[in-house]
Amino acid sequence: DLGWRITTASRDSLMFEGTVESFWFSFKDDFVVRITEAENGSSAIDVRSVSRVGLSDLGANAERVRAFIDAVRDATGSARDG
Repeated sequence: DLGWRITTASRDSLMFEGTVESFWFSFKDDFVVRITEAENGSSAIDVRSVSRVGLSDLGANAERVRAFIDAVRDATGSARDG
């Protein structure tokens, strides 16, 4: 419920990707989320988000990744690292 538009998803690959549009200028950013099993049996989540245009996103992609990780932690009851 983060306003992301998922364009591709694969249960077999445990990944999804898509786009999100910025509020002010409607710039489109791309994201991908991959889940892998860690050595200890837990899951590792790799989240990436990148702007399609411009040299700076003013921290929008980093904030998007943090918001996703926070949402996963809230949903799973996981503790926040450091």
